[in-house]
Amino acid sequence: MPHPASLPERLFRLEKNRTNVRTELMAGLTTFLTMCYIVVVNPLILSNTGMDFGAVFVATCISAAIGCFVMGLLANYPIALAPGMGLNAYFTFSVVLGMGVSWQTALAAVFVSGIIFILFSFFKIRELLVNALPMGLKMAIAAGIGLFLALIALKNAGIIVASEATFVKMGQLYVLGENGAKSPNWPVLLALLGLFVTIALDYFKVRGAMIIGIGAVTLAALGLGLTQYEGIVAPPPSLAPTFLQMDFSGLLNGSLLAVVFVFFLVDLFDSTGTLVGVSHRAGLLENGKLPRLKKALFADSTAIVAGAALGTSSTTPYIESASGVAAGGRTGLTAVTVGVLMLACLWFSPLAKLVPGFATAPALLYIGVQMLRSATEIDWDDITEAAPAFLTMAFMPFTYSIADGIAMGFISYAVIKLLCGRQRDVPVMVWIVALCWAAKFWFLGA
Repeated sequence: MPHPASLPERLFRLEKNRTNVRTELMAGLTTFLTMCYIVVVNPLILSNTGMDFGAVFVATCISAAIGCFVMGLLANYPIALAPGMGLNAYFTFSVVLGMGVSWQTALAAVFVSGIIFILFSFFKIRELLVNALPMGLKMAIAAGIGLFLALIALKNAGIIVASEATFVKMGQLYVLGENGAKSPNWPVLLALLGLFVTIALDYFKVRGAMIIGIGAVTLAALGLGLTQYEGIVAPPPSLAPTFLQMDFSGLLNGSLLAVVFVFFLVDLFDSTGTLVGVSHRAGLLENGKLPRLKKALFADSTAIVAGAALGTSSTTPYIESASGVAAGGRTGLTAVTVGVLMLACLWFSPLAKLVPGFATAPALLYIGVQMLRSATEIDWDDITEAAPAFLTMAFMPFTYSIADGIAMGFISYAVIKLLCGRQRDVPVMVWIVALCWAAKFWFLGA
């Protein structure tokens, strides 16, 4: 008489996927170590809007856990989720600080984009949009967000500063005292050192290179008196300042409908690309397609809605999940493990508060390096592909807006192809999106 299958076997079909519990747990730990920087970085970025740091910290951990649990238990994929880098920067610097929108209204925009995601996932419109977008624009959006994150990191660390003559210039490596004596500008120096350490650790394939880099800079800052130690363990902060604080009344104008569209569009290509890329590396694709795709899409859609309700920007699949796949992760048990570890972080909020803003700059710059690699997938020999891709990447940092970069990419792609007599290369969906963006700029402005 055969032995009844264990609970992990029934839930995750470990034997069919040629793995075991120990391998999956180690893969989950590996993924967690490569992406846990987000529990520090996300609250720091969103707190620039006036949101409560502690509440965003809790929302980050819980929304990540929800996404991981749904992905693991429903879709059975080793892909972890958390609030996305790039999307949190757009939320903070473009929407709230750039447009003067309240963070409560911005959360409502994220919530609505999540609802649209759920509907589009069920009716397969999401796959239609992704498949219609030219590869060059897909890669340019990712690379442009990398440049945008790099600009934010350099600015926050003081490595670049404002200049009336040249708009921006390099910051000083020293500060002048009252008597004219020079002393080290520690935030700038530590941020640069942290970047170099992070890159070196990654080169030697040290797990958790980014969180180690953040920790090293934080310890140095603590020793220099640039940050204050308030302990290690504490009860989770209150979620009340951000929980269900969404303001939907402010969404009833064209500019904010465009914001919803950008949240939707950026997460659309980022999440779908991550799902396919990580699954391909894990050998989970069948005939080039992802089985149980609808369930996987439902996981990140529900995580977006839950995250907005809790008080954080859009939640998305993490490319760092590839590290867990490389460690042998093949099933949803890997994602569930990450979710459990994210919840465990709730009791370590004092450590998150210990991290100064310039300590996260190395992680943002490192992510920028990784995202810019997407530019190698662009066909630079075809000027009708290369020029729109370049404009997409250039407009994001130079206009300080991910939305404007995406808009210019779509518009330039359609116009350049038309003028070059290659209008048949432009998918109908691209024409529709380009016309929508052009109408937005003409009637509502930038």
